Parts: sequence; C-alpha cells; structure tokens
Amino acid sequence: MQKILFLSLLLLTNDLLGSDLPEVRTVPSVNVSRYMGEWYEIARYPARFQEGCLASSATYNLRPDGEIDVINRCRDEEDGRLREAKGKAWVVDSTSNAKLKGSFFWPFRGDYWIIDLGKEYEYAVVATPDRKYLWILGRKPALGKDVLDGILQRLKEQRFDPEKLIWRRD
Repeated sequence: MQKILFLSLLLLTNDLLGSDLPEVRTVPSVNVSRYMGEWYEIARYPARFQEGCLASSATYNLRPDGEIDVINRCRDEEDGRLREAKGKAWVVDSTSNAKLKGSFFWPFRGDYWIIDLGKEYEYAVVATPDRKYLWILGRKPALGKDVLDGILQRLKEQRFDPEKLIWRRD
C-alpha cells in the first residue's frame, strides 16, 4: 500500500511541476495533398521497431475518405530482404494539418507531428510530442549540407538532441 501511495504522489508531483521542456511546435500549415508521395529517411532517433533497418522509406497515399495509406519499407541489415509495414494515418488538427495520428497495428496508434517542412516540400521533420521519436525525411535519399545544418539548428531550438540521430545507411 505504501508503494502505491508513494508512486501516486510521485506522479502527482510530476504533473504539478510539469516538464521543463517547452511544447513541441509544429509547422503552421501543411497541404496534405502536397505531402503525399515517397519520402526517404535521412536520419531518425533509435526506435525498436526499426532495428536492423537500412535505406528506409515511406509512401503516403491520400484515400477518398481523407485518411492516408502508409507503407514503410526498409532493407534488413542482416539478410538484405525487403521489410514492409502497412498502416494508416489521419489528421487530428484540421487547422494546420500538421498533427496526425498513425496506426500500424490496431488498436495501437501514435502521434505524427510535422515540426519542420521545406517550402517546396523537399524535406520534412516529424516527431512525437514527447520527443521520443524523430525522423528527418527527404524527397531524395540525401539532403544538402546547408539544408541539414538548418534542420539541426531548428531541432536544437526545439530541444531535440541531434547527437541521438542515426543517419541513413544504404
């Protein structure tokens, strides 16, 4: 009983004190139709579900009902076989279209927030609001140094740690 009381007090204290990190900011607006298509993973935070993945990519297709079909692919590091996961996503903030939810296994779903986006939709940075997951995506498998430097600077401003990034390997 004392353990439960202690844990409850600890959780309540954390809720009252809050986090010292500011809320993750999304981009002000996303044109969902322009966002559709093929994206290549440039870098990511470590994620258990992507262990052993090389040359990851994602394809997004808008469905007539407004939801988005998602196909994530990568090449397995050990045997070179293609790994593929199919899921769906949907917009949860229609004001900006920058906050989405995605699901690959019902009933599990996760946040997909677009926090940086190139003017021509040539790159995107996606994260979760708890800063646990992060992906830098490009329309091509590589981005220029100036573009990457800008992305990394903006990530630092949002209190993401660029040292945690795993860079694309083909």
